Amino acid sequence: MTAVLAPSTTQSHSKQALAVHFSGLGRSFGPADNRRVVLRDVSVQVEPGEILAILGTSGCGKSTLLRAAAGLDVPDSGEVLIDGTPVAGIDERCAVAFQEPRLLPWHTLQANVAIGLPKSSSASAGKAKVLELLKLVGLDTFAKHRPREVSGGMAQRTSLARALARNPGVLLLDEPFGALDALTRIKMQDLLLDIHSAQPTTVLLVTHDVDEALQLADRILVLGRNDDGQDGSTVAELVPVPGARPRNRNSTELGALRSSLLSMLGVTGH
Repeated sequence: MTAVLAPSTTQSHSKQALAVHFSGLGRSFGPADNRRVVLRDVSVQVEPGEILAILGTSGCGKSTLLRAAAGLDVPDSGEVLIDGTPVAGIDERCAVAFQEPRLLPWHTLQANVAIGLPKSSSASAGKAKVLELLKLVGLDTFAKHRPREVSGGMAQRTSLARALARNPGVLLLDEPFGALDALTRIKMQDLLLDIHSAQPTTVLLVTHDVDEALQLADRILVLGRNDDGQDGSTVAELVPVPGARPRNRNSTELGALRSSLLSMLGVTGH
């Protein structure tokens, strides 16, 4: 699902990639007498235009971190700054796409993408923008189709186009390709790189797929627990990925880094 974010009274729509800064972020859940700490003192600077992949075991707080950046969740401590300004409530500088596209079934693909347009868009400019985005994701000839008439990969491309309709300075992706088959997933990864090149934005990508992170990211943030005995995930590692994109999936260098990342995640015998 692509989140349709409410207008902000203080921010204009972004047309350039923006920096994201997590500063001492902490988040816990549950009743006061039995709180479960999920994130603890997470601090990381994401540069404008960077693709940062976020890895970690299930339940470590990857999606919670993403939701805090979007203003969909309020941290207990610390803050998130976008372009130097604190996130306070749902922030229109961001757009979010989740694992399932969840398009409105009674709308065409064109109408689904249009949902993401800023409310200030004129009818003519909005229509032109939607058609431009559908062409960018290779769906311009399917504009009048409904979700039931297209494949899962095409629906996910529509979801990405809807997120991009906002002209986001930050694109937040929570397992956007997790429900797709392996071949379609690879094609979607290549499409994301094409989109990032054509419409630069800062990307935070939550994924369980180490290979996906290695293909797409400039750096990989590994969330996990330190050896200090405290509860909650923090920044276990922040790993730069070598080589310009697109990368050779079979390179020895990436293979060694893959093994290292799997070990960080507790996967043995790989």
